[in-house]
Amino acid sequence: MTRRPHLRKRAGKGADDAVIAEPELLVGLDIGASKVVVVVAERDGTSGEAQIIGIGQALSRGIRKGLIVNLEQAVQSVRHAVEDAKNMVGLPIVEATVSFGGSDVTSIRSRGMISLGRVPRQTTIQDIERVIEAAQTEVNVASNQCILHTIPVEYSIDGHSGIDDPLGMTGVRLEMELQSIILPTAVVQNVVTCVQRAGLRVQGMIIKPLASALGVLTNEEALAGASVVDVGGGTTGVAVYAEGKPKRLSVIPVGGDHITNDLACVLRIPISKAEAVKREVSLDENPESLVDELEFENRGKRFVCTVKEVVDVIACRLEELFGTLVSKEIAESGVTMLPAGIVLTGGVAKTDGIDQFISQVVDLPVRIAQPLDIHRMPPGRNGLEYAAASGVIRYVLEKERNAFRYLEPVLSVPGAPVSDDRTKRSSGVKKTPQGRTSFQGIIDSIKKALKELF
Repeated sequence: MTRRPHLRKRAGKGADDAVIAEPELLVGLDIGASKVVVVVAERDGTSGEAQIIGIGQALSRGIRKGLIVNLEQAVQSVRHAVEDAKNMVGLPIVEATVSFGGSDVTSIRSRGMISLGRVPRQTTIQDIERVIEAAQTEVNVASNQCILHTIPVEYSIDGHSGIDDPLGMTGVRLEMELQSIILPTAVVQNVVTCVQRAGLRVQGMIIKPLASALGVLTNEEALAGASVVDVGGGTTGVAVYAEGKPKRLSVIPVGGDHITNDLACVLRIPISKAEAVKREVSLDENPESLVDELEFENRGKRFVCTVKEVVDVIACRLEELFGTLVSKEIAESGVTMLPAGIVLTGGVAKTDGIDQFISQVVDLPVRIAQPLDIHRMPPGRNGLEYAAASGVIRYVLEKERNAFRYLEPVLSVPGAPVSDDRTKRSSGVKKTPQGRTSFQGIIDSIKKALKELF
């Protein structure tokens, strides 16, 4: 969160003596394979409400399959997006919460259980401390990996599950299920280095599937059960929700660029033409139009293919992606029913007729997403490709409202995330002398938050 660099005087009588602080800026940075997006929201210090006031973007370079492959090019992309946002809002941007993907994301579920005593009694803060620590000890993290998110899936007391907040509830046994999102440390470090070299401080980090889900999923869908699938340029993010919480977050190393490459290889056409054809063809074509020929030239050479050939190539890749890979992630989430179906976002979701096609493949209802904040986003920059960036703002606000929602450890990565007075509540985990992450900082933040709430 960034405050404006000056104070303004309060209008009216006594204006010479009274000043009020300017609203805070919440900045979300979404680093994708196709584009880099910066969302700037302004929050009034009194009401706490945030309003999106600007969105900057730039063509993404140096990023492939969600990973940084050319640091200098990636830095320039972030700088251009930040400058674009600055020009729109007219305010300095010095720090941001960063959303990013990756092809090696692991989601591990663990359980912890503690006794509250032989006689039923109310659950205390100390009990929650112990059960969180008990669940975390079940997670083994390799030396070259780190935990990006630790998300409480659910609490249960005396076998009664589905409890969001166990504080004050009575029982003899407290249990919890925890989801840990683990990534290679090098991937996280490269993102932090990129953002820092672009001139920003890293305030926090969020895995892209979670940001996408927060940007498009309604409360009703999250409670009923739904899967948000973000098909980007290089990867596909999957977030499976049930009972209002994410049950699984994962990234599949297949995206829209693979469809483009398929078209180029099978039809033997240039990559640029394959991309153009992919964007124009509909999966809901009239059968009579499938025989129509698509003719174009490139460097004096003539290329011809039929609409049916293009549709068949796209359909083949989508069937593999959703029928096999996405379905596997949903199955591994343990969620057996998704009444709200699949919420489709990302650039590929703009393909005409893709929702009906995927619905037939997975036998679930499918809808094309729109950002929840679409009416508060600038015209022309409020499409579904900006949903993940707007979801970053919602992530920051949710962490502040509910200390139990997301437990974000401070990473053993230089420069990420900053742990100052404004971020202690959500990222205050300290390191033990052995280098392992402890939960004392998280517990301190939970204590502080609960004192404010109750």
